Amino acid sequence: MGKLQLEYFNNNEGIVAQQGNTLTYRLYHEQIQIEPWGKNSLRVRITQASHIRDDLPGALLSLEEIGFKASQDAIKITEVGGTIRNGNIEARVTKKEGNIIFWDLKNDRELVREAHPHIWINGRVIRPLTGDAYKIEANFQAYDDEKFYGLGQHHHGKLNQKGCVIDLCQRNAHVTIPFLVSSRGYGFLWNNPAVGRVELGMGMTRWVADVSPQMDYWITAGDSVADIMSNYVDATGHSPPLPYYASGFWQCRLRYKSQDEVLRVAREYKKRGLPLDIIVIDYFHWTHHGDWKFDPVHFPDPKAMVDELKKLNIEIMVSIWPTLQPDSENFEEMERRGLLLRNARGPNVHHRFYDNPTLVEAKYITHYDATNPEGRDFIWSKVQKNYHDLGIKIWWLDADEPEIEPVQPEMLRFHIGDGASVYNISPMLHGMGFYKGMKQVGHEDGDIISLSRSGWAGSQRWGQAIWSGDISSTFATLADQVRAGLNMGLSGIPWWTTDIGGFVEGNIYDAEFKELIVRWFQYGAFCPLFRLHGFRDPMPEPQMGAENEVWSYGDEAYNILANFLHIRDRLRPYVMEQMDKAAKAGTPPMRPLFYDFESDSKAWSVEDEFLFGPSILVAPVLEYKARSREVYLPAGAKWTNAWTGEVVEGGQTITVDAPLEHLPLFLRDGADLPIKA
Repeated sequence: MGKLQLEYFNNNEGIVAQQGNTLTYRLYHEQIQIEPWGKNSLRVRITQASHIRDDLPGALLSLEEIGFKASQDAIKITEVGGTIRNGNIEARVTKKEGNIIFWDLKNDRELVREAHPHIWINGRVIRPLTGDAYKIEANFQAYDDEKFYGLGQHHHGKLNQKGCVIDLCQRNAHVTIPFLVSSRGYGFLWNNPAVGRVELGMGMTRWVADVSPQMDYWITAGDSVADIMSNYVDATGHSPPLPYYASGFWQCRLRYKSQDEVLRVAREYKKRGLPLDIIVIDYFHWTHHGDWKFDPVHFPDPKAMVDELKKLNIEIMVSIWPTLQPDSENFEEMERRGLLLRNARGPNVHHRFYDNPTLVEAKYITHYDATNPEGRDFIWSKVQKNYHDLGIKIWWLDADEPEIEPVQPEMLRFHIGDGASVYNISPMLHGMGFYKGMKQVGHEDGDIISLSRSGWAGSQRWGQAIWSGDISSTFATLADQVRAGLNMGLSGIPWWTTDIGGFVEGNIYDAEFKELIVRWFQYGAFCPLFRLHGFRDPMPEPQMGAENEVWSYGDEAYNILANFLHIRDRLRPYVMEQMDKAAKAGTPPMRPLFYDFESDSKAWSVEDEFLFGPSILVAPVLEYKARSREVYLPAGAKWTNAWTGEVVEGGQTITVDAPLEHLPLFLRDGADLPIKA
């Protein structure tokens, strides 16, 4: 009997075949399907169910949408397995056990391979749960020299995420975008919205989906990081052009209580001659969660407010939460029509939060189901009537992970599936609903933007900007933002920002916080979006922070902040050039040094500097009372100190003065940009 078993496993060979332009493999109940999917890219799907499904939610565009036609001559079947080639990438599948290796044909080298199968672990682990649901693991070989970037936004304070374990689960300030860029010359998309994790270990790279019908991933090869990003946005969607008004300064605080207060702040900016392009009306301007309309007590004539602001060339962004409280005028209808997010058991309660009129007592609230097209149409119809038709066109999509307490997605039931299997895609579909709504009422690309607290792979396609969530007001948090923002850019999200100054724990009278706001503001002026926000102490009343305008921190801070407001305003033509490149080729406006200097090995290890476009090197000051810092200048360029005019040869680390008035900035190869007036 033992001999028979040994022979059985030694002859563990599957059936390799070609179906059109697709390479297939079958062994026992497992099916593999590999097909070209865009330039230099392959899509891999694997299941133990009866067939590969095409109807599951994901980030990839269809081949028709991509405009890609594959050759059927790129597949070869041999005695030992099969290969499928698409441009510079090839997948090699062994007949024995179906192990997959990805090869860079142009440079004749291995990109990545599945972990070698042995008795305890395989390259693929598919564990049945119930029906056609499985717990899925994809295991790949680890390489000592490999670095990983992207994967959305996480506050572990690392740019290179080798060695990290990343939860694939949306949470406030943690954005799950399951796309990574490898220093080995490939990009990898885990095309699966299920809750899970990715382990970027020293012994193995492992992707896990807790509940899913099938494995689905996409891999692309590129000679440069820029090539990889271009292939990725071709496959998942390009961002539209950034609206010009979004390239300037966004003024926000928690919160402006009335239209009089909004107008008073806007008028003061204009009176002082300060640039202001967007002013933000935060939560509780509404009557109840889920009414999606202005409170007439505090906003008695919102149309007049909008009209006056437009005369001042200021747009409004208004906060739209995806939540409903049972007192809402829309709750009963949405519940009756099945448009609310459900729980597997018990009432549809997802969170406790404050509501009008007292803002003191927390009440139970629920979320609408953003995966339901009818639900998206319903919320847009209310937003269109109560905001858009007044002249408002920028949407702040807060709490759209969706925010639940406790964070147990497996308890949720969405329109498109169980929470554990689809949870992560919800914020992307929420943003898609607003984008399509704006299109339906006549807005064109270049005049559509929403600001979301969360997103998923492909969110860029729907005009979603993302900010880094509810973060603390510390220098350590500021340092984390630098890495988080760079990884977001390498996740395909070109429109990104933070709450300048952090969101909580910042007292406007505290000396350290005043310095923090200055240093963060200097950094923020060179982020893709330039937005001041925060819940400042001391609180004058419940759910309302202290002042948070540029004049709120004393004369010394005001003069510095005003200077950087004008710097950003002068740079707007340059900013828009970078946004155009992002829309066309997926080039992140804010990016690590190695993006432009891949041959400089030192550039790959610098995590606290970045390039803003190709011509500005930014070195934020990330420590309290620091008045100088070391700056690495990449080799292959000459760098001009933007403040002193000194020209420095690249390829060296220098110590640079950083008085409170400015942060170290360097211009590449004599770039003529108006940093100084």
